[in-house]
Amino acid sequence: MKTVRVAIEGRVQGVAYRAWTQRQAQELGLAGWVRNRREGWVEALFSGGEGAVDGMLAACANGPAAARVSAVRILGEGEPAPADPVFRVRPSK
Repeated sequence: MKTVRVAIEGRVQGVAYRAWTQRQAQELGLAGWVRNRREGWVEALFSGGEGAVDGMLAACANGPAAARVSAVRILGEGEPAPADPVFRVRPSK
């Protein structure tokens, strides 16, 4: 199991990035969440098998068609895995 919290920067708000992330994470069987940050970036927590998490991180570098990702930064590794196995969109923070 691997759990990482990331910041996704660039043009990632107003382009359906959160909904896209939720779909991708669910397809990969990941738990966690995604939310917009008031500062203009997207924050996400991905938890699951190492290969699935690594695949999600690679996918986040591209994002949905309208997004323009400039960076995917790892904010924390080894964070506690979420108790809820469902990947959710959280309110903005």
